[in-house]
Amino acid sequence: MSLSFMRRGWAWCCAGLLCLLLAACATPPRIDKGAPGQAFDRSGRFAVSVNYADGRRDAVQGGFAWHDTGRALMLDLANPLGNTLARVQVEPGLATLTRSNGSIEQAEHPDTLVELALGSPIPVGGLRDWLQGRTGKGSVAGLEKNGGGQPASFSQDGWRVQLSRYDAQGPTLLQLNRSDANRAISVRLVVDGG
Repeated sequence: MSLSFMRRGWAWCCAGLLCLLLAACATPPRIDKGAPGQAFDRSGRFAVSVNYADGRRDAVQGGFAWHDTGRALMLDLANPLGNTLARVQVEPGLATLTRSNGSIEQAEHPDTLVELALGSPIPVGGLRDWLQGRTGKGSVAGLEKNGGGQPASFSQDGWRVQLSRYDAQGPTLLQLNRSDANRAISVRLVVDGG
């Protein structure tokens, strides 16, 4: 066996192992609470980018696990290697952020806490409906539906929402965009499991 063959084999082995590690660890484990069928569960990956008017750019990506009973919501956020960054728990009138270091912050709305955890906004309130393929309670503009009659794109609460690749629970690809006075925000969610 030649030395160059062994080097190529080792390189392919390392590359394959790295791909498996990144694919396996990007999404945090599913949040198991209560009996199956009593909650809406999704997990997957997210990417957020923010382009500021002054030319600066911020970007963050990682994995998420979502557990929503309708009354309470639990959202785990992880870095690209699968290490938990924070857990956001939402109950009526109160949202709690618990960071991986044990520090706790509270606010009335979860969007504020997710922005604290990631440094960039994600519309958690809207996602409670959008992940299930619904437009939600707020005012909706420009609603377009796909061939199956499901919401495909619309504007709501300052976000332009695009939903696609539906499975039995809802869309598995969500693209959210928002432009404020000094920044343009893009959020992409890819659902890997329910």
